[in-house]
Amino acid sequence: MFSEDYGSIPGLDIIFLLGGYYYHTNYDTVDRLVPGSMQARGDNLYSAVKAFAESAKLRNARQRESLGVSNGNDDGQAVFFDYLAWFMIFYSRRIAMVLHGIPVIIFLVMPFFSRFLYSGLWCCFATFYDFVKGMILHTTGIMLAIIFPVLFSILRLLVSSYGMNWFANPFLAFMMFIPISLVGLLIPRTVFRGFPLSQNVSVLKVSKEALSDEARFWGAFGFYASLTLAYLLAGLSGGFLTFFTSASMLLAWISFCLSIKFCGRQLARSTVFYVIPLIPCLTYSVYFGGFLVQFLIEKMGMMGSLPPPYGNYVPDIVVAAIVGVVTSWCMGPLMPICGKWLARSSILQFLLHLSVIALALSSQFFPYSRDAPKRVVFQHTFLTADANRIVDSSYDFSVVDSNSLLFLFKYAPEVAKELNIGPEFSFETAKMSNQRTFLTLFPVNFLFSRSLQFPARSDEILKQYRQFPHLYTNKPQTMSSDGSRRVYLELSLGSLKEVWVAVLNITGPLSSWSFADTKLPVPETAEGGPPSYICRLTGSSHEKWNFWLEGRNVEDIRVDVAVLDQNLVEEAKKLKSVFPGWADVTAYSSFLSTYVF
Repeated sequence: MFSEDYGSIPGLDIIFLLGGYYYHTNYDTVDRLVPGSMQARGDNLYSAVKAFAESAKLRNARQRESLGVSNGNDDGQAVFFDYLAWFMIFYSRRIAMVLHGIPVIIFLVMPFFSRFLYSGLWCCFATFYDFVKGMILHTTGIMLAIIFPVLFSILRLLVSSYGMNWFANPFLAFMMFIPISLVGLLIPRTVFRGFPLSQNVSVLKVSKEALSDEARFWGAFGFYASLTLAYLLAGLSGGFLTFFTSASMLLAWISFCLSIKFCGRQLARSTVFYVIPLIPCLTYSVYFGGFLVQFLIEKMGMMGSLPPPYGNYVPDIVVAAIVGVVTSWCMGPLMPICGKWLARSSILQFLLHLSVIALALSSQFFPYSRDAPKRVVFQHTFLTADANRIVDSSYDFSVVDSNSLLFLFKYAPEVAKELNIGPEFSFETAKMSNQRTFLTLFPVNFLFSRSLQFPARSDEILKQYRQFPHLYTNKPQTMSSDGSRRVYLELSLGSLKEVWVAVLNITGPLSSWSFADTKLPVPETAEGGPPSYICRLTGSSHEKWNFWLEGRNVEDIRVDVAVLDQNLVEEAKKLKSVFPGWADVTAYSSFLSTYVF
């Protein structure tokens, strides 16, 4: 918030990378913390505070400019990353602009450097053309390495009753998608076993095999060099990944050429000399890529219940695509030289068989467990008309991943029995809840789709609370000279016990309000409804909230009030208790009311 709202003040965002299974669940307990993580967080925070306190630039951008503080050493979007958690590598944006541009320069210069003195300009362009063809073939392999797992994930969902089998068992994602991704990566090498050269072999007096290896290598090098430049021009700091790959490939090529020069073209020996310089890069790629896939899989459990018909496919497609990206990133640098070993029909058949076996095995695994729970939202909703009257009461349910509520009720029969759900139950016959019903969870309610509503009793809540949340005018409205009117309101939270948040959804010709320094936020639109302004009032208060709303004309201003109370009535507690251990239930009471002024 300091960097965005208070004038470009530098900051440090600290987050735990893994543990997404438990984040914001009942299972997020102290014993699940990774040992040493809190110490590491304290060390980082102390170092950051110390650096800020000693910095002459602990001012916003305007103050730095007025005081003449130089920005010459400002690292801006500096590049920094750790290597296997052993040490940190850091360099400024200015140095990155030089380093990350070098691979592209080498790729463009290399055809002329290697041919001009010996074969003339025409041969230089022919060599460059071969390098470009090599880059196209390598790019095609990378794309197929991503597309094949995506198609495979779609095929699996067509024959499976539910998705996200890999959620509680991430190794399934690697088993299913890595082999088929390797098949896609090897397809161009299999189809074009003989590289289509543009150079004249007889003039150069170099073997066709040597020219093919050269074109394939520099094509792959050009691909990673181009990505590095793209990161740089986009102002992103992730270019170190492809820069590290490019630099490692350059060292590997030099080692490969020296091996051929002094030991001859012995395929096994020269391949080993090519692979050895790549080991640090490949190790880091596996390390970084593995963490990335694991992190993404954990987050798939709370990415939202996307609407049909394609919502069920999205998480599997995303995970399959990321596994394909990681696989091609880890194996791509090896393909120019090692591809001739791997692109054999026997290996391709083995990979295909392994993929089919993994597909069959994955269907035997349940997506969730106590250590990787399915997130369920259970809202006991009360529609109120004033401080003492309940208009309606219901149980509203939603989930935040692709396996819908029908999946939940199918594999949690106790819940279905409690809600009187029969075998013929479906979304077509059920009563649906909209996003406005879950207004208290704004903006998380935009993750919900196909939420369901069931009838509930309201007599127990009448015994528990004397007053419900309600809104009313506390003094006469005023009119200004420009025709706008100001309404003065007071919000009472009633006698609720454990208020977490109150949300106001204001619809109408609003021109100003007393919240947020009288600045209106960007209007929100949900499910095709009219634009509205939303304000969240966090926490409980023994005092009433007083505020005013100002409209541009005499049209009505509608205010929807939603208050979240963390206290449940006994009947709702009983319903929550029958959920299975693999489901984490966020349960609360919500009081909704509507007012027009």
